[in-house]
Amino acid sequence: MRDLLDFYQNAPLLELGLEADRRREALHPHGVVTYIVDRNINYTNVCVADCGFCAFYRRPKHGEGYTLSFEQIGEKIEETKALGGQQILIQGGHNPYIPFEWYLDLLRYIKAYHPIHIHGFSPSEVDFFATRFRMDATDVIKELQQAGLDSIPGGGGEILVQRVRDQVAPKKAGADRWLEIMELAHNAGMKTSVTMMYGIGETLAERLEHLERVRAVQARTGGFTAFICWPLQPENTPTMSHMPRTDAMEYLRTVAISRIVLDNVPNLQSSWVTMGMKVGQMALRFGCNDFGSLMIEENVVSAANTTHRTTTHEIERLITDAGFTPARRRQDYTILAGGGAAVPTATADTVAA
Repeated sequence: MRDLLDFYQNAPLLELGLEADRRREALHPHGVVTYIVDRNINYTNVCVADCGFCAFYRRPKHGEGYTLSFEQIGEKIEETKALGGQQILIQGGHNPYIPFEWYLDLLRYIKAYHPIHIHGFSPSEVDFFATRFRMDATDVIKELQQAGLDSIPGGGGEILVQRVRDQVAPKKAGADRWLEIMELAHNAGMKTSVTMMYGIGETLAERLEHLERVRAVQARTGGFTAFICWPLQPENTPTMSHMPRTDAMEYLRTVAISRIVLDNVPNLQSSWVTMGMKVGQMALRFGCNDFGSLMIEENVVSAANTTHRTTTHEIERLITDAGFTPARRRQDYTILAGGGAAVPTATADTVAA
């Protein structure tokens, strides 16, 4: 790990990029870069986790708190499907007023009336359900899966080092618990993504520890489909608005070392929503083989005043100009035949792809 830390910290940027690009090409030799069309549906913004980096949540009884009805969620899904969307990413806050049966009924409702791939409920939410409803996390996952949950996003990962989590999100699932829930989901036959949000007070060595811990779980389960990283968006956050934004070079270095360390995670996703289109395009030569998602709706990153906009045509042009062949995909990274219809201008999400 010390050699990796030295490489991450001291190697010239282009040397890091070349090594990451070599690793990408070994895993994806055909020059295809994928992307997905989907929608992030935040079913509630009421949350008691009080994360210092989150500009989206509202405390219980806050006037701006909400919980969507099944019908509102159904309308959003139908709009998504009409625009060629392949999945919904459904996440919310830790809302103490919603009973567990509500979540199960929601999944059943979606599958019965608006069938689509449901990528939902981060490990932090699963842990909250287990604690709130006095259930074993294995049973929570099993019941969600039986009700219609297809896969789990990597939201709430931040930095998987307990020292950091104690500082920025002490009420949320700890590092060990987050990874445990992912492993339980993999053992239940579910695929998941995995994330890292950096720039929240961690050291470079702690970023590497995060990556090494992800790699160890993947070696046991093979259940992670993709890794996504992005920097803290400090604006409007409760306690971290004073933190500096990290720059494009820091992002490209971090993407590159992620590709080098995570040689057993097949896909690496570019975070253009936080970094902008040109840096997102550059990331395709720093280890990324996926351009993320063009989302018809995104709320969490936008709450921190970070919203870049694009179209499927623009995504495909950027991929082509970088020297790759664009392909639209499903959540499991299988390629869609025909590519689907063009989608109008929309925002995108990399928070928990």
